[in-house]
Amino acid sequence: MKILVIGAGGMVGVKLINRLAADGQLAGKPITRLIRHDVTLSPPPPASGFAVDTLMGDLSAPGEAEKLVALRPDLIFHLAAIVSGEAEADFEKGYRINLDGTRYLFEAIRKAGGDYKPKVVFTSSIAVFGAPFPEAIPDDYFNTPLTSYGTQKAICELLLADYSRRGFFDGIGLRFPTICVRPGKPNLAASGFFSNIIREPLAGHEAVLPVSEDVRHWHASPRAATGFLIHAATMDSALLGNRRNVTLPGVSCTVGEQIAALRKVAGEKVVARIRREPNETIIKIVSGWPRNFEARRGRELGFVSESSFEDIIRVHIADELGGKIV
Repeated sequence: MKILVIGAGGMVGVKLINRLAADGQLAGKPITRLIRHDVTLSPPPPASGFAVDTLMGDLSAPGEAEKLVALRPDLIFHLAAIVSGEAEADFEKGYRINLDGTRYLFEAIRKAGGDYKPKVVFTSSIAVFGAPFPEAIPDDYFNTPLTSYGTQKAICELLLADYSRRGFFDGIGLRFPTICVRPGKPNLAASGFFSNIIREPLAGHEAVLPVSEDVRHWHASPRAATGFLIHAATMDSALLGNRRNVTLPGVSCTVGEQIAALRKVAGEKVVARIRREPNETIIKIVSGWPRNFEARRGRELGFVSESSFEDIIRVHIADELGGKIV
């Protein structure tokens, strides 16, 4: 099996590739080649039993998608995107990277023609939904995104469903929860503070909380995110029917509940490193985000996440901190 990971330099991409390198196979089929693609890339994954190629480029650049499709990967993980805050701040860049790059990829696959019909796993977002919301958003709730990022993802979902319906490829779109706790340094995502207020205090650093503690959101860990991708790549696509985009399970909690979970796991000394500093731009963006989902269909399809935010914190401590708290 030949696998292409677009957006391989991002946090989820790195974790996915490390998992593939460790497993060496998908659904019993040995991986023979893996191609990593991004504008910038991290060091190679651990040694594996298959070849790993590294390609650098911008998917939205003319001809880039065609070069990748010419490699004839059997499975494509499309993770490449700019994050919510950046897409809102730079309208043109957001549409170029998040929409045009995806459309170019889908078109390159279509134009390849013949019997080439790869499986495409696309990372969408719960940002495709916009307020006002019911208590828990059902699987058949309509998409009314209130950010440019959410709009771009919603358009890509429609394209993926139509190209799959027409038989150009076998696609599945995954509406990711906010992935928390993200390792590494803060990025430009408006949702970054959800991770910052956990990761930084655990590492002995101060973190800024830009919203009130009653803000509620939907979360899953990086470990769960990798599991979502692997499951999507190996599941029977016939179970999706024409509804190709799936809202994934997660944990709904308020910022206050996040902090309470941190206190329970790490103590008051760690929680004291959180500093309140309201940011009106972030408050406005977050106010239109979804807070809770039923995600019944995702669970029935076999997707699995944590059951509490305390579990999410413990995953971060185990996977990123070697089990130790500063």
